[in-house]
Amino acid sequence: MAGIYIHIPFCKQACHYCDFHFSTSLKYKEDMVMALLREAVFQKDYLNGEPVQTIYFGGGTPSLLGAEDINRLIDTITKTHTVSSDAEITLEANPDDLNASKVMELRATAINRFSIGTQSFFDEDLLWMNRVHRSQEAEASIMRVQDAGFENITIDLIYGYPLLTNEKWKHNLDKVFTLDIPHISAYSMTVEPQTALASFISKKRQPPMNERQSAEQFTFMIDEMEQRGFDQYEISNFSKPGKHSKHNSNYWKGVKYLGIGPSAHSFNGVTRQWNIANNAKYLDAISQASIPAEIEQLSENDRLNEYIMTSLRTMWGVDIEKLEAIAVGSSAIFLKEAAQYVNSDKLLLNNNVITLTKSGKLYADSIAADLFFA
Repeated sequence: MAGIYIHIPFCKQACHYCDFHFSTSLKYKEDMVMALLREAVFQKDYLNGEPVQTIYFGGGTPSLLGAEDINRLIDTITKTHTVSSDAEITLEANPDDLNASKVMELRATAINRFSIGTQSFFDEDLLWMNRVHRSQEAEASIMRVQDAGFENITIDLIYGYPLLTNEKWKHNLDKVFTLDIPHISAYSMTVEPQTALASFISKKRQPPMNERQSAEQFTFMIDEMEQRGFDQYEISNFSKPGKHSKHNSNYWKGVKYLGIGPSAHSFNGVTRQWNIANNAKYLDAISQASIPAEIEQLSENDRLNEYIMTSLRTMWGVDIEKLEAIAVGSSAIFLKEAAQYVNSDKLLLNNNVITLTKSGKLYADSIAADLFFA
């Protein structure tokens, strides 16, 4: 099984923390849709005929597309690929786009899962982030989607930033439970280079992020989610049983995927490629029937490290047999390096699978880096 990701590179305005590729000008939206349709055809052989289990509209702000645009893209994908009859088809959406008429339009598409960019249920926090929507709009959009019959919903939340007290963080999580949302993706606020937030901090207009605050709010979230019956199936992702994101889970399990659109990444198990992160250059290349992508051939160590990096973040962990299947002799080296973290209760070894413990989840990235093959 495989997945397809479609990058929609447009937003109404730039969030202060965001470093994803997008443009705030919608002037070339129709040109971009046409280019995405053409790339889908150009890339029809990338997945070698594997059935497509998931389609994910990401961005940017995919909810800026109309239902007709979404239908055109899905129709083209179904004509160029074998799409499973029960495929998970996700649309990332901003709350301000999900008015009553838009939600009803989307009922006429094959979209069956929403990822709603809520981030917070406090207006002052949303203003600080430079989000377009407000808290009441976020709550109303979630209920509107639910009332329209969509059950597979996730929302994004952010923690670990100066305005977010522990009391406010508890309120945000309580909203998840009250609204009966089956999945959340929650991320610690990070300061990415060349973002407005990075500039504000460097000029001392904003305080830096507090790692202790982030760790406290992360740990609190784990406990709250566990008590409410959610699985923490990946460091930043929690869901009720059976509501895991199939698309994102496949990323972490090393399943092949095709990325369509500017800045989109693709992976087929042997190579990784990524399209140029420039709308004008992307449009020009596609108009000339060329895929504007860089390709990286993955070495044995690359494939080992890719598997360690993604799998260690999940509840399924690093399977020692899968490591050995990638490279003979790698499992013994890995277990030797992992022993220090098993002994310090940051990793758990059980039935030939290594997983992070609760305390180890606070150090996931640094532990993975230490376990990489040089």
